[in-house]
Amino acid sequence: MRLPLLTLLAREPAHGYELKQGLEQLLGSAYPQPNVGQIYVTLGRLEKQGLIEGEDIEQSSRPNKKVYRLTASGQEAVRAWFDKPETEPRVRDDFFMKLVLASHTGVADQIALINKQRRQYLNSMRNLSKLAAAEDRDNRIAHLLIEGAMLHLQADLDWLERCQEELEEPE
Repeated sequence: MRLPLLTLLAREPAHGYELKQGLEQLLGSAYPQPNVGQIYVTLGRLEKQGLIEGEDIEQSSRPNKKVYRLTASGQEAVRAWFDKPETEPRVRDDFFMKLVLASHTGVADQIALINKQRRQYLNSMRNLSKLAAAEDRDNRIAHLLIEGAMLHLQADLDWLERCQEELEEPE
């Protein structure tokens, strides 16, 4: 949450609720909606780290609001985030760990685990399809996010098929 918030502040100063709305509008309903409490906690941490600074703005008919702006250190953190490619493959996967430990310990059946996970992925794909149909057609970012998630799920389903083929073969 910290780097997306910093990046939104790179565009313009904002208060917490504006940042929440900005994320929601940009990502649509495909992305888990941020909790405003989490946003304010994160903003407090970012301020303590010197990446942003807040200024209380008086409002005549409402309580004061705190508007945050990026510091030079915050701008550097945003640049560094965009400069760094994502290198972590999905090797640390809870399902894969279950699959490995199931055969090692005999606690669970590997094929049953694969079938249960396959049902979960298929259910997730159905839910994403419904979400795509309900999403505003003009929000291309949300549609790309949904499409990316569906492509990842399809790759996961293909991998499960490969696991099942390998594990069902006699040794």
